[in-house]
Amino acid sequence: MKIVMVTGASSGIGAEFVRQLDQSFSRIDEIWMIARNAKKMEEIAATLQNKARIIGLDLEKKEQRKELEILLETESPEICMLVNCAGFGLMGDFEQLDIEEQLNMVELNCKALTAVTYMAIPYMVRNGRMIQLASAAAFVPQAHFTVYAATKSYVLSFSRALQEELIPKEIFVTAVCPGPVDTPFFDRAETNGHTLALKKHFTVSPEQVVRDALIASKRRKTVAVCSFPMKLFRILCKVVPHSWILEIVENYDKG
Repeated sequence: MKIVMVTGASSGIGAEFVRQLDQSFSRIDEIWMIARNAKKMEEIAATLQNKARIIGLDLEKKEQRKELEILLETESPEICMLVNCAGFGLMGDFEQLDIEEQLNMVELNCKALTAVTYMAIPYMVRNGRMIQLASAAAFVPQAHFTVYAATKSYVLSFSRALQEELIPKEIFVTAVCPGPVDTPFFDRAETNGHTLALKKHFTVSPEQVVRDALIASKRRKTVAVCSFPMKLFRILCKVVPHSWILEIVENYDKG
């Protein structure tokens, strides 16, 4: 059984990946959609051409990740593509945000992504592809977005290193690093803080992010940065000391 597997598939970028992969993969048996909200996934699945398997799991929870591992062992599918989109962010000062919520962010953004990747590798086909959703926040530390930016830095570093390890298996990994995206992400992220006003000038659609990511993945690029401003930002973060960038952003936010 040939499948495509997408985590965070109930909304936002994950749901958009499902829609676009449904159009681009015609020779698969199922799209495995993984997220907590089964009802939303069922609504999306009803619009697809390919058969979808709804897997309602909370990947923050280790015991529910075990359920996915057992399902893979039972079904032994051939995974053509894995897309890890499950994750969330929180804005605000580290010491003022709830520590359990922040630890849950690390659990989902880092540990769950790592676990799902690990359990998927034995089932990946030759020339199979992985897409890991990182962020432009991975390029530089970000005050008031402290833990989220750190988790995405982990995803970027992990993905780039993993790509080198998987070359002999002919499995190709792409870390996707968009800037702000017009999704429900900010509904939760801004509960205790706010987005830097400058960032909102560079918001792009999930359709564009996914389209660019799939092109980059097809070309076997290790890192995909969506939009010209974010590409410039990545270059800036390579040549300008991070302390300067942090100070400029902090002063802009206060001004």
